[in-house]
Amino acid sequence: MTITELENNLIHRVNVGDMLTRSADRFPNAIAVADEYRRLTYTEFNNAVNILANSLLGLGLSRGDSVALASKNSIEFLQTYFACAKTGLICVPINLGWTAPEVAHVLRDSDVRVIIVHEDSEALVAPALPDQSHVTDVIVIGSSSQAYGDTEPRTFASLIDQQDSTEPECLVEDRDTLTLLYTSGTTSAPKGVSGHHIAVYTESMAMAIEGRFRSDDRFAAMLPMFHTAQLNCHCTTALLLGAAIHIRPGFDAGALLDLIEAERITQIFGLPMMYAAMLDHPSIGDRDLTSLRRALYAMAPMPRNLLEQCLEVFDCDFYLLFGQTEMSPATTIFHPEHQLSHHGSVGTPVVTTRVGIMDLDGGLLPAGKEGEIVYRSPQMMTEYHGNEEATREAFLHGWFHSGDNGYFDDDGILWFTDRRKDVIKTGGENVASLEVEKALLAAEPGIAEVAVVGLPHKRWSEAITAFVVPRQGQKLDAETIQSRVRGHLDPYKIPKDVIVVEELPRTSTGKIRKNLVRDAHLDHFE
Repeated sequence: MTITELENNLIHRVNVGDMLTRSADRFPNAIAVADEYRRLTYTEFNNAVNILANSLLGLGLSRGDSVALASKNSIEFLQTYFACAKTGLICVPINLGWTAPEVAHVLRDSDVRVIIVHEDSEALVAPALPDQSHVTDVIVIGSSSQAYGDTEPRTFASLIDQQDSTEPECLVEDRDTLTLLYTSGTTSAPKGVSGHHIAVYTESMAMAIEGRFRSDDRFAAMLPMFHTAQLNCHCTTALLLGAAIHIRPGFDAGALLDLIEAERITQIFGLPMMYAAMLDHPSIGDRDLTSLRRALYAMAPMPRNLLEQCLEVFDCDFYLLFGQTEMSPATTIFHPEHQLSHHGSVGTPVVTTRVGIMDLDGGLLPAGKEGEIVYRSPQMMTEYHGNEEATREAFLHGWFHSGDNGYFDDDGILWFTDRRKDVIKTGGENVASLEVEKALLAAEPGIAEVAVVGLPHKRWSEAITAFVVPRQGQKLDAETIQSRVRGHLDPYKIPKDVIVVEELPRTSTGKIRKNLVRDAHLDHFE
């Protein structure tokens, strides 16, 4: 008797969906996912995933077909993601911060067959459907209130009504595309990052090691799951290990503090501004936060004064994630033991990734020399979907080019200096915007957030300009800030102007959109 191709694949394959299947075998009665209304054990959640997987196959979908997912954080989000993994379908999460034209571009670019959309996101998705004849089915989580042209929507509940929870056995190769995660599109149309099963599986195991996650951990998932950081750093790793994920649709300081106390949360993941908001919450002094073991932050640096407050109040390990979507995403981890001794760095390479510093000619540089940060890792994307030129440029010299500048110090710790496109050319000098931002945060504790950009100037070519957001209850004065930062920066790096604003424009995943800040103030020095 010969072994069939499918049988051989099921024995040997690397598949993200199998993470959940194995955890359901190991921890059948442990809580897998929970929201405000439901708690599903691993057995129950795995069955729910299998029901959806079989239902999608029942629509006529097959390996390599794309399923778009437009949903806030929900059990159904993770259910869809793992159903796609088990069946070889490609999950295309929709960034809920996009415009309808951007959604339309993504649907066309990924040749989506089926869209699963939460009722709260219908107003974003429906206008993107005209002239998308490749879309055959629209599935609505909840009840539909929108028209989708010639496509009649059906409910998620009706799709899974057949209740076939048999484990789907489908041929899925290790490097088949699992996700098309589209970049934010802050300067151009979103590009599809093709992430495969090996990449996500490797990333999940790397985070389990580097983050010291455990099966008895209880995670709070509040950052958008359509972003790789929340999805593939916390969620897939938690389900790989048999931990619990407590899902929230978004961030609210009081609600998160309530959740930590009520569910004895052990692991949280937020942006620096979220930790600041919790510290500023009037009830923070009365909260029992003793269950917390580790707190992860990303997307932006943590000012030293804020970090010190966090370490005192939350009394747990803090660590920073650094990486990008193309790397699934973690490339380095700034560990708890380095938070104060090497403040401002981005840590050491994760166990599955090699990190180098490269010059313009493709040569690797020694410690202390600044250049472009480059990577080699099984976590790497396969390609930019349908964009051979961008893929070729990204993989030049046999490394992935991050577009970030940085250097290694003598301790082997990586320091990120700036995005290459954010380096300011002023008066014949190159100035890293991040260096100026760090100096401002160190000099003025009243600053909550800062964005430094170069604005057109007749004398300086680009004038260094800082946009600052005050912390709650603080008042900021531009001249005072310029005076205080003089002890932290060389004279030519001091901002030519400091502009106090109420908020800064962001992507839906929390990154400050410096291009919008810059574009809105191009004539400032005229």
